[in-house]
Amino acid sequence: MQEFGSRNPDHGLQHQGIAAACAYYNDLESALVERAISNGEAKLAPGGALLALTGQHTGRSPKDKFTVRDATTENTVDWGNNAGMDPAHFDVLHQDMLAHLKDKTVYVQDLACGADPAHQIKVRFVNELAWHMLFIRNMMRRLPREDLAGFVNEWTVINCPNFRADPARHGCRSETVIAVSFAKKTVLIGCTSYAGENKKSIFGVMNYVLPEKGIMPMHCSANHAVGDPSEAAVFFGLSGTGKTTLSADPDRILIGDDEHGWSDEGIFNFEGGCYAKTINLSKDAEPEIYATTAMFGSVLENVVMDPETRELNFEDDSLTPNTRVCYPLEMIPNASATSVAGVPKNVVMLTCDSFGVLPPIARLTPAQAMYHFLSGFTAKVAGTEKGVTEPEPTFSTCFGAPFMPRNPAEYGDLLRKKIAENGSTCWLVNTGWTGGQHGTGSRMPIKVTRKLLAAALNGSLNNVEFRTDENFGFDVPVSVDGVSTPILNPRQTWEDRDAYDAQAQKLVGMFAENFKKYEADVDADVLAAALKA
Repeated sequence: MQEFGSRNPDHGLQHQGIAAACAYYNDLESALVERAISNGEAKLAPGGALLALTGQHTGRSPKDKFTVRDATTENTVDWGNNAGMDPAHFDVLHQDMLAHLKDKTVYVQDLACGADPAHQIKVRFVNELAWHMLFIRNMMRRLPREDLAGFVNEWTVINCPNFRADPARHGCRSETVIAVSFAKKTVLIGCTSYAGENKKSIFGVMNYVLPEKGIMPMHCSANHAVGDPSEAAVFFGLSGTGKTTLSADPDRILIGDDEHGWSDEGIFNFEGGCYAKTINLSKDAEPEIYATTAMFGSVLENVVMDPETRELNFEDDSLTPNTRVCYPLEMIPNASATSVAGVPKNVVMLTCDSFGVLPPIARLTPAQAMYHFLSGFTAKVAGTEKGVTEPEPTFSTCFGAPFMPRNPAEYGDLLRKKIAENGSTCWLVNTGWTGGQHGTGSRMPIKVTRKLLAAALNGSLNNVEFRTDENFGFDVPVSVDGVSTPILNPRQTWEDRDAYDAQAQKLVGMFAENFKKYEADVDADVLAAALKA
């Protein structure tokens, strides 16, 4: 059996063409922290968290992501949403990365993606950086030591942050590249130290393979009622909309914060950890997440630390607004021990509306749910992608377009089917602006969002009076105990009501224009929901 931390250069790497001088195999957290600090990759923060800086890349690089276009993917990948790479270019890139790793030190982790053993995949991660391996060890599902003896990886992720791609030679766009081959079950990542690319690459893989099994892959967080896994809820949303914050509710059990599957048996987390934004992180507002920033084994990304006092400054965005903490699920006191639950009773779609038009919560019909799921309206929050410096309105289908290889209608049909079969209630929740657009209004108070979500999840919100929204046709509560009535009607929060009406019509027009590309793939009910918008 292979030993933890062993330096034998083989370790099953030779058959993959990796001729490393030294391979540290399945190091535990303490060893990875030691190596990262010894290598000068990171520093130790108060409490023992590892603090790393990612340099030029402080967010994902979606324009540098490619899928190999071959017989496996030609008719199954949505090429309108995914950039293709020629198989020959991938092969050259692969060989050049292997040559780059020759005679170098590499770090290897053998992990699983998927809490449900029937639907998980085994992944070998190979990387130049020890702190990346601590990150991915936190984020994926760790296997018992005895299971590693006969570990056979189905997928391989080779990440070389110090490798620079050649666009002419490798068929990519820049020196940064993320390339996925479904035929070879291999992911190649180069010239980015942003650790999130490691996990997002495998999320994309799951999004491709699970629909063939009738399983809905979801860019969402999830939790369930204390003592009752059958009372589950999922929260769709892009980075910055509140998935992690709102699912880490101390009054509910956390299943996971980012990526899940919905099978006939229920939902299951893909991951074994959380990756939370820390900009303006507050001990009072988010005590569970705040506590992880001072725990040994956590990874802090691009958080500013005073060089003398070593005090962390979560309000400092001088490096990036996309500061993060990565930690294993067990660091959250109310985390699920199994990371599985029953079918969701409630489906929540989170949007960060920078226009200030949408209400804080609305109830959707199944057809409206598919419409808003395919639309995926939100605002990209500063820092989550390279080049985004302030909220930017966008439509990201399925609330995760960069991670969806297949046609969006496939995911939309799966979601609608799951909702119909299980009678789930759907909600659209705006965590963006109220009282005006970005720059004029203010962010929706998190206490209001939490109050409304609690009422939705415990069922009491279904018993209040609703009105039909004049712009989108969905149901909006008229009044809710403990919530200021005007905030439920966004028009009433604007000083200039005519300006609100104009802004609302602008947004409705944007929805309509965006949805044209899906009209041929949806049925009459969804088209009717689109027309009401």
